[in-house]
Amino acid sequence: MVLHKYRNLLTRVQYHLKLRSFRVMKILTTEQIRRADEYTMSHEPVLSLDLMERAALGLDVYIEVQPWNFRTVRIFAGYGNNGGDGIALARLLSNKGRRVNLHVITPEKRGSPDAKANLDRLPEQDNLVVTYLQAGSLLPGIASDDLVIDALFGSGLTREPEGFMAEIIDHINCSKARVIAVDMPSGLFGEDNRLNSRRHVIRAFQTLTFQFPKLCFFFPENYPYVGDWKVIPIGLHPDFIRDVDTAWNFIGSEDVSAWLKQRSKFSHKGSYGHSLIISGSTGKTGAAVLSASACIRSGSGLTTALIPSLGNAIVQIAVPEAMTIQDDDPDHWTFVPDLSPYTAIGAGPGIGTHPSTWKALERLLLERTIPLVLDADALNLLSRNPGSLLQVPKNSILTPHPGEFKRLFGEDSDDYSRIMRLKDLAEFYGLVLVLKGAHTAVAGPDGSVWFNTTGNPGMATGGSGDVLTGLITGLIAQGYDPLVAARLGVYLHGLAGDLASESTGPEALTAGDIIGSIGKAFLRIHNNPK
Repeated sequence: MVLHKYRNLLTRVQYHLKLRSFRVMKILTTEQIRRADEYTMSHEPVLSLDLMERAALGLDVYIEVQPWNFRTVRIFAGYGNNGGDGIALARLLSNKGRRVNLHVITPEKRGSPDAKANLDRLPEQDNLVVTYLQAGSLLPGIASDDLVIDALFGSGLTREPEGFMAEIIDHINCSKARVIAVDMPSGLFGEDNRLNSRRHVIRAFQTLTFQFPKLCFFFPENYPYVGDWKVIPIGLHPDFIRDVDTAWNFIGSEDVSAWLKQRSKFSHKGSYGHSLIISGSTGKTGAAVLSASACIRSGSGLTTALIPSLGNAIVQIAVPEAMTIQDDDPDHWTFVPDLSPYTAIGAGPGIGTHPSTWKALERLLLERTIPLVLDADALNLLSRNPGSLLQVPKNSILTPHPGEFKRLFGEDSDDYSRIMRLKDLAEFYGLVLVLKGAHTAVAGPDGSVWFNTTGNPGMATGGSGDVLTGLITGLIAQGYDPLVAARLGVYLHGLAGDLASESTGPEALTAGDIIGSIGKAFLRIHNNPK
């Protein structure tokens, strides 16, 4: 009867997987997740114990399909619901014949009723060993070939671990075993960790988080604790997820598939816009080649590169599909042509910071008719001229890396503060701000922030940003809204980098390799929309 119940529950979990109730890629706060749990329990209806079982089943399925070699699964379970997830997982793994050592921390006060219920469900079998730990207990040894499951604290933690719980976290961190965190690395807060010293935080190889990634996962300073994260759906109610209001989102394949426009059979090059790429200076003509090439690969109907005259032959040979406008100055960009033919303008890659180039950029801002894409030296010039940001056309896209962001907007004490300020600045200036990084963040004038989920460390190479500039410019030329173009552009850029890295490896990846895989990235989205 019990086995039949669990089989039915597994069927329900599979149903929710098919339903993909997390289709809208939102990032909820820990308080919103608590409310999502409550809403699900009251509207399905389903018991909290059943939600815990869904979570444990998702963990079990994920762990069983991994190629990891381990002798023992060693689960450290706290006395809250996170611990209950770990206890339920111990039952599921041991029922499959896995050797499981479950270490349950005895609560000083009353623990979670659902955790207690799962303790009562534990089978009596030789491959499952249960020990109870409390202050003063001898901590168990951890072998290097153990798989350690951290189920001590969940996402609702609001103060740093101390005492015996801190000892356990430190003990796990001192081991050489692979550590998997359940929902959250114990000791980390879900959003703001500015007041968290992080002295006692689990350092996970991987975090298996339920339904939604947590906001803190997207900040570089938390990567040593979170590791790589995977979302385990547990079927929270889709109505709540659809209706809940949040500024925070992450870009997934389903989003991108919905944003991508389909081409008409009877369209022509005039249907897909005309891009102007202002780039290059002496010694940096390669930036013009890369940005113009990426713009063409984006699907822009026509692409024109405005370059200093000494770079004209190089661009004409390297990018024969692009037209060129030669600046009279052989070394620098110094003038603004008639802008009426263009549906999108990108400026900045490799243009340098010569005074005559600043005058040209200033003229471009004055003659603005459409949103711009500004990158690299265009941003450096803006940072040198206070007040110039107010002249940038509304809905323009700025694509700074962290150093350029600092020069434009000043220093931040930590990544959380910087992301919060990115959001506020995008709203204040009415701009789309693209803060480049491992999880590039796209902040819109509407107050939304979108974190990218594609890309790899091999893309930390010269010219990668020039490719992104050309790609986004070409998308705007085709009629994409600037915020959508930025979100779609960063995802395609990262996906192209991922596909290229499969052939080159991260160390050998070049910006040209990224351009060469943009077409494959489009095909991947068209052929695998989910």
